[in-house]
Amino acid sequence: MSQKSLPPLNWLRAFEVSARHLNFTHAAEELFLTQGAVSQQIRQLEGHLGVALFKRLPRGLGLTEEGQSYLPVVQDAISRLAVGTNEIFGQHHRRPLKVRGSLSFLQYWLAPRLAEFCREYPHIDIRFISNLWVKAPDGEDDLEIRWGCGSWPGLIAQRLTWDVLQPVCSPALMAQSPIHQPRDLARHALLHVLGYEEGWGYWLKRVGADEVDYSRGLQFDTLVSTLRMAELGQGVALARSSLVEDQLKAGQLVAPFDYRIEASESFYLVRAQGEALSADAAAFSTWLVAQAHRHLSY
Repeated sequence: MSQKSLPPLNWLRAFEVSARHLNFTHAAEELFLTQGAVSQQIRQLEGHLGVALFKRLPRGLGLTEEGQSYLPVVQDAISRLAVGTNEIFGQHHRRPLKVRGSLSFLQYWLAPRLAEFCREYPHIDIRFISNLWVKAPDGEDDLEIRWGCGSWPGLIAQRLTWDVLQPVCSPALMAQSPIHQPRDLARHALLHVLGYEEGWGYWLKRVGADEVDYSRGLQFDTLVSTLRMAELGQGVALARSSLVEDQLKAGQLVAPFDYRIEASESFYLVRAQGEALSADAAAFSTWLVAQAHRHLSY
């Protein structure tokens, strides 16, 4: 069955206003059109739909059964469009600060600190877009938080974390089947994150636990997923130390080992080279880097 194509928005708007007033003259006044223009748009809409929406009465208008059924649908669509437009573009004509970055960094490092930024800069609205994989800058984002080596052509990078690769698991898993040495990991499911060069294979080789089969276990596309699985006692995750400090302090996770295998990559605040930052982006950038260095001094 072929679908009816969507009518032009101005026809639908003319219908909605006319249906509310049940008068083309009053509708024309609200729409800043002539009565003839409103009548023509209604005729075009009715011709497009193949039904009459209004009954032309001696003293005004009435809605047909089809018009009564169609009105709430049109009103709901226009209302949703108005709300969405205001949410995205209204905001007192202020453009939100667009930050793209790692979901794990947002959840475990940035989110607990954002309340402080909002108190200091209540006029700045942040739109954070999470990404799983690094993409080339396209000019749409003001800033990006990226995991890597800190050297990307055409980009300026400011380091935010200094990470250690740290196995973590739940206290319940540790109590049920204690992990004292890296070889004890052979008894547990390893939780892998796709895309990290320094994963379980790298860590096990560095600590001399070649007998542990690191090819097995569960694989996920975000560190957030592995940490959640670790919290639930479903295995052992290889975390980046900057992202699990709060969970370790709260006792949600425990670290079985004290091996300090430094990660060769870290989180960086990234922006395009040669492009001036807006005042809001500069304020957020300065605040974020200060937060990172304050964290180091603890």
